[in-house]
Amino acid sequence: MSIDGWNTVLVLGGIRSGKSEFAEALVADAPTVRYLATAADTSADEEWSTRLEAHRARRPTTWTTEETAGKPRRLVELLAAAQPAETLLVDDVGGWVTALLDPAHQPVDTTATIAELAAAVRSCPARVVLVSAEVGLSLVPTTPLGRAFTDALGTANRAIADAVDTVVLVVAGQPSWLKPPPPTRPAAVPAQVTPAAVGSRAATGAAPAPTPLPQVLTASALPAPAALTTGDGTPWLTPPMAATDLTIEPGLELPMPDEDAGSQAVQRVATRDLPGAGFGGLTQLVEFAAATQGTAQPTPWASTRVLLVHGDHAGGAAAGTASGDSARRAQEARDGQGAWARLAAEAGAELQVVDAPAADPIETDPALPLHQVEAALQLGWRLADQAADAGVRLLVLGACGAGTDAAAAAVLAATAGAEPPAVLARVRTDAGEYDDAAWMVRCAAVRDGLHRSRHSSREPKEILAEVGGGDIAVATGVLLGAAARRLPVLLDGPVGVAAGLVSRDLAGPARHWCLLADHGGHPGVQLAADVLGLTPLLDLRLDVGEGGNALVALPLLRSALALAAALPAHPSLRVESDEATPDEAELTTEPAAAGATTNEPDETKPATKEPEPATEQPEPATPRENEPDFREPEPAGPGPTSTDPESTPLDSSGWRAG
Repeated sequence: MSIDGWNTVLVLGGIRSGKSEFAEALVADAPTVRYLATAADTSADEEWSTRLEAHRARRPTTWTTEETAGKPRRLVELLAAAQPAETLLVDDVGGWVTALLDPAHQPVDTTATIAELAAAVRSCPARVVLVSAEVGLSLVPTTPLGRAFTDALGTANRAIADAVDTVVLVVAGQPSWLKPPPPTRPAAVPAQVTPAAVGSRAATGAAPAPTPLPQVLTASALPAPAALTTGDGTPWLTPPMAATDLTIEPGLELPMPDEDAGSQAVQRVATRDLPGAGFGGLTQLVEFAAATQGTAQPTPWASTRVLLVHGDHAGGAAAGTASGDSARRAQEARDGQGAWARLAAEAGAELQVVDAPAADPIETDPALPLHQVEAALQLGWRLADQAADAGVRLLVLGACGAGTDAAAAAVLAATAGAEPPAVLARVRTDAGEYDDAAWMVRCAAVRDGLHRSRHSSREPKEILAEVGGGDIAVATGVLLGAAARRLPVLLDGPVGVAAGLVSRDLAGPARHWCLLADHGGHPGVQLAADVLGLTPLLDLRLDVGEGGNALVALPLLRSALALAAALPAHPSLRVESDEATPDEAELTTEPAAAGATTNEPDETKPATKEPEPATEQPEPATPRENEPDFREPEPAGPGPTSTDPESTPLDSSGWRAG
């Protein structure tokens, strides 16, 4: 039931709002639940008894029920005695307050008892969901007893809300997460936990508790580039995701970049005052930046973070790799040393090393259990979410690990139908020589893994579990989470594009937030780029480690964006006025230079009367002074006002009225 690291939840709602059903759905995946019923069953009220019976009928047979209405302090005792492995559902706090105010249990210090309950909730080691009615929106009761009840329940709700980890308000069956604060505008994220959503996760088991996010390191003390604000000054990142369990399933709805802003940026950059022909292949960079930033005048990415995913693959996939080499490189990056740290420092980017679960030999076993795939996806999503919260404007996805090329090739074969030998790069030794024997072992491992898993469903998560592994699963989660937060990602290696293929099958819009810096001469990257519709910005054929190629290209990309943002329009395309500043000059679609040729009438000149039809062709009029000598071509057939072939020919002078 644990929701993204929170164990205690308060579910608020009005009458018939669906709060009880929602709370029951939150604990649906728990093997056993202790249902703490607080309401008294009075035989004198048949309608109330019918309501209570409906509640009892909804509870699974594996749940146990304990009544606390006869003794309000019993609820505090049960919370204090609960064990960490237990799950408790308290429904509801209003019934507990009713019993507390019963004359049979008076006199009692209501405020002290409520504080005692809140303290028990705060220190309870078990997983607890409490249901309560929200009375703060109702009218003030007209009776003293009614006012005493609403005052006591309002006080209890406030005390419990302060004690729990999460507070949810259910309105018309729709949950709204109050603690942490909700986003200031809707975020395109996986569906929040609803009864249906919780039921869909039962097949995969309870989601494991999320692990702490890795530490972010600054590679060196090099000064960061100056921060550049967006053109309109408004934030373009989606606010933090609501506090929910992630439901990462195929068909996930994610936002798309702003295509209109992208096309407007392309038109704008074509009018810049450049001495040359333009931006060439980097025009697509300007279009991508504009679409992902939502403005026709994109700015360079002021804050960049490199996520270096470290995950090894056992068996034949890692043939030809020195044992412990990837762990050494990952530790160097953590220590601010090595190629990635140096390149990140030069590019003014932060560096974060992420340890992914190690994968088993795919030729004999699934790479990763399905529940670990789910945890890895959620970890990647949270990494992207954390970066967006920190103000990061661009993610660079890197990877290091033994056997990553082979795992990516297996994913390409499973998703795009590629032949493993065609997408698996040759193996180089530390001495720079080719090791074709190791390459053949890798090809055989990929072939055997695909054969072993031939009866799997080929669903995205199944592919990650069978042949992908933890590093590709984490990278997939990063791409999905980044797309949800409207955060662009720079790719350049096999793990990144393999994750792009899997994320595309989970949510189609995810690939539109990815930019490929350089294919690095890798055959698998080139094929995946074609499948994803990604055109590499550069063709340097660098191979300095996945993520390193992107860091090499990053200063160039920033320079191009800065140039596109700063250059004014060409002087011939500006309309200047006494009041307008150069930045306010508007572009026109027609040349504005003196003496420019135009086919439109000049409205500043008085209209001349058209000649009366005559049987004889009139002499051509003499052009007026300063008037361009322009004649429209004589039509080959009848004019638009006549269908008679023998009609009088049009005036060939070409002069228009006015």
